[in-house]
Amino acid sequence: MGINNYPIGIGFLTQVSPERMRYMSQMGATHVVTSLPGGGRNRNGDVWTFEGMLAQRKEVESYGLKLSVYEGIPVPQRVKLGEEGRDEDIENYCESIRNMGKAGVPILCYNWMVGFGWLRTDFTTPARGGAVVTTYRHEDFERGGLTPLGEVPEEQLWDSLAYFLKAVAPVAEEVGVKLAMHPDDPPRSPVRGIGRIMTSPENFQRMLDLVDSPANGLTYCQGCFTEMNIDNPTWIRRFAEQGRLHFAHYRNINKGGNADNFSETFHDEEGEADMYEAMKTYIDVGFDGPMRPDHAPTMEGEGNDHPGYALQGRLMAVGYMKGLMEAIVKSQK
Repeated sequence: MGINNYPIGIGFLTQVSPERMRYMSQMGATHVVTSLPGGGRNRNGDVWTFEGMLAQRKEVESYGLKLSVYEGIPVPQRVKLGEEGRDEDIENYCESIRNMGKAGVPILCYNWMVGFGWLRTDFTTPARGGAVVTTYRHEDFERGGLTPLGEVPEEQLWDSLAYFLKAVAPVAEEVGVKLAMHPDDPPRSPVRGIGRIMTSPENFQRMLDLVDSPANGLTYCQGCFTEMNIDNPTWIRRFAEQGRLHFAHYRNINKGGNADNFSETFHDEEGEADMYEAMKTYIDVGFDGPMRPDHAPTMEGEGNDHPGYALQGRLMAVGYMKGLMEAIVKSQK
């Protein structure tokens, strides 16, 4: 059991600053999810320094919190595409993971998206009471046509992922760092000619089977898995029982939404995922890793300069998550 006797560590994605750390402590979060400031890393592909990680962890701990997850050390595109120079990048990546292990940061959330990161076509969709949420409409995004990368086949990405994991997973296992693959967002393929492979639970199982290591795991981004139109409790249980569910993002999408057409919602609204049943499953299977609220609406009084990550909506989500956890745990006594 974690701080406040909740079975799941409530994480919060944030910058490490005195104001944010006090805010997190006050809301009852227990785990920090963050990235390393520029002083500890340089361009994409360089090594993240042990000294920067250690200093950041010590600062987080001074507020009674735990630095649990980096989101994340970017995997350079030439690694994902299998291009010349990837071996140098992979060795740098392994060195960063070694530094994570020495600094005591246990989980690394990463992704295998090429060309685009997480995608939305509208960042001001009206929601409850005048709040705004993000939306994705695949038909709209496809109008942009092919990118300079042209067409990228899925098998190219599978080949490069296998190459990467065979090099990196043994290092992560040796130093006690858990790799947590994040789904493609949205989880559909292709997107403007670029294949995507982290788009279904079956593909995640294929990824896990590439390297049979306890370090080789996933981030169960509940919003993305919900966009796949699957049964969340079934797959939460299946991945957790393998010991491969290392980290979770807790969010929902609109009722009837899918990977080609969805909007995000308040965590307490009725949506495509049953949030109670999902949380109950995490608890039933004994998941005790960090979980953070993801992509909350922007509410009255806050700017929308970082859609999905304004503070008030995520504060509300933390309260909702804690209430669900307490109700579920007490009902089982």
